[in-house]
This record gives sequence, C-alpha cells and structure tokens, in this order.
Amino acid sequence: MRAGARVGSVALFLGVVFATTEARAAPPPPPERDDGWQTATTALAISAGAMELIMPRVFYSDPEVTVGWKARWHVSVLAPLMTLTGITFLNEVVLKDAFKGQRPGCNNNNADLSECASYGFMSSHSYAAWSFAGQGTGIFLVDTIKWSHGNFNAGALIGHVAVPLILGTITTVGRTAGNFETGGQAWGSAGVGLVTGLGMGLLYGLAQRPECGYTGSLICW
Repeated sequence: MRAGARVGSVALFLGVVFATTEARAAPPPPPERDDGWQTATTALAISAGAMELIMPRVFYSDPEVTVGWKARWHVSVLAPLMTLTGITFLNEVVLKDAFKGQRPGCNNNNADLSECASYGFMSSHSYAAWSFAGQGTGIFLVDTIKWSHGNFNAGALIGHVAVPLILGTITTVGRTAGNFETGGQAWGSAGVGLVTGLGMGLLYGLAQRPECGYTGSLICW
C-alpha cells in the first residue's frame, strides 16, 4: 500500500514538473496592434505638425504701427518644426536600437517573431505629436505675454495649443491600443516631447518677432 502511494506521489510530482516546464517553454501570444490605430496615429502625429506649420503668429500690434490684431505666416517656423521632426527620426532610426527592449508579451522564446522586434526607447508617434503641441504652446505664450502685452486671442489658443493637444492625446491613446507599446512608454514619450517642444517654441518665439517689419506683408521670410 505504501509502495503504491509512493509511486503515485512520484508520478504526480513528475507530472507537475513536466507541466511547469512546458508552460515555461510555450511562447506567449505575439503582440497585436489594431491596423486602424496604426494608420490613425501616424496621420494624427503628422496633422499635429501640419497644424503648427499652417497656423499664423497672431499678435496685438504695437499702437505705434497700427492698432489691432494681426496674423502673419513665418517661413522660419520650419526651423523648430524640422528640428523636432529630426529628433523623432533620430529616435526611430538610432535610439530605438541603442535602447533595446522587448515588447509586452515577448521573451526569448518568441523573440524571432516579426511582432517582437525591439521597440526600444521612446514612442516616436507620441513624442512627435506632443512635441508639436509643446512648440505651439511656447509660441502662444511668447506671442501673448511679450508681443501682445498680455492681450489674449482665443483663435491663437485654439490653433496653437488646443487642437495639437487633442491630436496628441488621441495619438498616445491609440499607441497603447493592443500591446505593442506600454502606457508608460507612450505617455512618458509624450511628456518628453511636450517639454522639448515647449522649449523650442519659447526659443523660436523670442528670437523671431511676429511682425513682418513695416511692409505689411502677410508672409515673413
């Protein structure tokens, strides 16, 4: 009777060991992303940048020139915009390989799957969208406080700040759909982008006056 009990215990023990080993060896399901969100987040990030490109500098003109609200388009806005775009591509092409990390649901057992390619450092989409929103916020603050002497313009707030922030928020939410990026990665990238873009917008706004001199031109070179 005791011999039978011992055999049964050994069999049970071996069964548990083999089951645990198989469970460890079995690869987890590969990460998935909704194809619709993949396309949408790309379009949203690009739209945030396009918004800053087409949005004019809105300012309350110096009374010594002409009194009232003015809007001027500056070709020089390409400088901060392309700098932030360059950082985005730097992250996508270089930094992601330098700061390698496994996607959620990936380990050494399924690392050879295309879905488990390294996703590394920052979320490029979240960074880009929020950096453009930060740029617009910086420009709005400088134009309002310095060049407009505290006069507030709702259109400038909507165009430079509100719309890009909404686009950035939807972009980051979309990047966390599925399990290709973690929430910490996506929202952390958004924070870095916002701070970087804000600094770039403040610097550009202070260096470039919104007025096109005394020519009255709508487009400033």
